[in-house]
Amino acid sequence: MTAPCDRAVLAAAGLPDLAPALAGPAHPLVFATVSGAHLYGFPSRDSDVDLRGAHLLPLRAVLGLEAPAETESRMWEQDGTEMDLVTHDLAKFARLLLRRNGYVLEQLLSPLVAQTSRIHADLVALAPRLLTRHHAHHYRGFARGQWRLFGTSGELKPLLYTFRVLLTGIHLMRASEVVAHLPELTGLVPAPAYLGDLVAAKAAAEHGLLSAVAGAPGAERLDADVRALHAALDDAQRGTPLPEMPAGRPELGEIVVDARLGRG
Repeated sequence: MTAPCDRAVLAAAGLPDLAPALAGPAHPLVFATVSGAHLYGFPSRDSDVDLRGAHLLPLRAVLGLEAPAETESRMWEQDGTEMDLVTHDLAKFARLLLRRNGYVLEQLLSPLVAQTSRIHADLVALAPRLLTRHHAHHYRGFARGQWRLFGTSGELKPLLYTFRVLLTGIHLMRASEVVAHLPELTGLVPAPAYLGDLVAAKAAAEHGLLSAVAGAPGAERLDADVRALHAALDDAQRGTPLPEMPAGRPELGEIVVDARLGRG
């Protein structure tokens, strides 16, 4: 059902061979991709590897009287790196896609593919028809949460997350395209010039502090830049061509049914 990806793509992102890690799930994988800091373009030397995806529960499990567990997760260490794999049953993953959940969209569309399948390819092809103007709410809320976390911790990680999700949301509203990689986003959306220096500084330590970065922007500059990006996201949402509701809902339902019945 599934096939591994090109290992060279993962190696270029500084990732190990992930094939052994994906041999153990209890149910067949629909796909597994790398999320987190590696996807976002600011991993550290000590970053863990976040694998996310979907699996397929057997028909008997979903037709029985007992509601099956729809999410599986496990953590382990590989060559000194902490790894974790979290997957949802395909139906649950599809429901999350319909809830304008940016996390699952980014997981689905991650270019760092560890395991793929025909169903995965079908979902990726359908993704543009699942985008809505209301995905802006996800990115707006995520940014506010990370900004608050930065305010209490002073760490680079939540600060970079704040900028990353705002830029992802703005680009999504303007171009109807999901891009989660911060360095790429800075070439697509006007962004503060200091972000490159902060990404480089974060590479040294997962929980590095902004205060340790020479020439780092001050609190007033950061606050003004974050406010400006929030305003840009608001404007982009007002002018977006994206629809109110996901147009691909019927096709998504067919993908789930066909996968469950083994058709196609």
